[in-house]
Amino acid sequence: MGTQAPNNGEYARSTSIDEKLQRQKAIDDWLPITSSRNAKWWYSAFHNVTAMVGAGVLSLPFAMSELGWGPGVAILVLSWVITLYTLWQMVEMHEMVPGRRFDRYHELGQYAFGEKLGLYIVVPQQLIVEIGVNIVYMVTGGKSLQKFHDTVCPSCKNIKLTFFIMIFASVHFVLSHLPNFNSIAGVSLAAAVMSLSYSTIAWAASVEKGVQPDVDYSYVAKSTAGKVFNFFSALGDVAFAYAGHNVVLEIQATIPSTPEKPSKGPMWRGVVVAYIVVALCYFPVALIGYWMFGNSVKDNILISLNKPSWLIATANLFVVIHVIGSYQIYAMPVFDMIETVLVKKLNFKPTTTLRFITRNIYVAFTMFIAITFPFFGGLLSFFGGFAFAPTTYFLPCVMWLAIYKPKRFGLSWWTNWICIVFGLCLMILSPIGGLRTIIIQAKTYKFYS
Repeated sequence: MGTQAPNNGEYARSTSIDEKLQRQKAIDDWLPITSSRNAKWWYSAFHNVTAMVGAGVLSLPFAMSELGWGPGVAILVLSWVITLYTLWQMVEMHEMVPGRRFDRYHELGQYAFGEKLGLYIVVPQQLIVEIGVNIVYMVTGGKSLQKFHDTVCPSCKNIKLTFFIMIFASVHFVLSHLPNFNSIAGVSLAAAVMSLSYSTIAWAASVEKGVQPDVDYSYVAKSTAGKVFNFFSALGDVAFAYAGHNVVLEIQATIPSTPEKPSKGPMWRGVVVAYIVVALCYFPVALIGYWMFGNSVKDNILISLNKPSWLIATANLFVVIHVIGSYQIYAMPVFDMIETVLVKKLNFKPTTTLRFITRNIYVAFTMFIAITFPFFGGLLSFFGGFAFAPTTYFLPCVMWLAIYKPKRFGLSWWTNWICIVFGLCLMILSPIGGLRTIIIQAKTYKFYS
């Protein structure tokens, strides 16, 4: 009995499926997140350090001054423990379905909550976080460049902050054209080293300066309302400081994976190293900075330290190099989202020209917003509470409960619910304080001055 040849309809169908799969693979090989999967475990370590230890560390002594010793230490330690736990959950969930990888935060959200709802829950928050960080880092980079300039050349003509933000942005008009995470590994490594360096300078210079003669650990605000709002604002600063989760799945997507050797092993090793570095940066800066300056500490500890001038200039230059790397780490998932929509939904051809235009527009947009609203402290706490708390403190827990369904009233169930309640409190309270800070600063602010 002879075999029947496939009819033309079936042949055409199988050919069109093959073409679709080939096109899909070509697009995946072009998109920044999925184009390169040969990262080593130490890439995870320094990408996570660069993503986590940002400008937020410099505002921790100021946050301590608004929280006070007891609540401040408790919130710092609690945040370190909770965010390490939620980061572990995300690393575990990356490959929980055999043969599939959740390369992007929203893909995991879609699996947990459904195709449409997952997108609506995760994408807006993730975009607010990543674009928010990029705007804040534009401001930080500009302010640190200005501080470097003023420290090195105090007699020079004053230059507007606007121009320093533009100088900082000019670097990103070049670096943003690196195609994917692995291609920015060198930038990220330099940034991670810088974060440890300037954190060390911040606390070591504080120790050198010693406890100030008129140090005062009471709250700056005298009214109850002022104290409460400042407390809320400080919660946002802490939430901002622990915000690497938005890019963790995207970082893990660059690590090779097989059923015998899943990516979660090397990824977790990198995360543990990163969190040790985070502790070495955060706790000394926050506690020593507050101990030395009390409630007179500025919202950026390096501004409180004026001498020795060469050391403060060096620290500010380190901050600039670090936020260059951090900007790229947070911009890469945004580039991936923009390019995915353009290529998959709007059927643009995946070309270098498309990438060149879209990425330049994005850098120009973040630069424009940073020049328009450079309220550093208020921006930190507003974004910190509004979007960082959900994506860092409790969204991973909600997904874990939705997917794994742990036994009710068991250890896992209770742990996740405690994290959810803590994260919800942060999300509701800190934007209130941050918005008030922005309003107070905006009263005396002249646009583009």
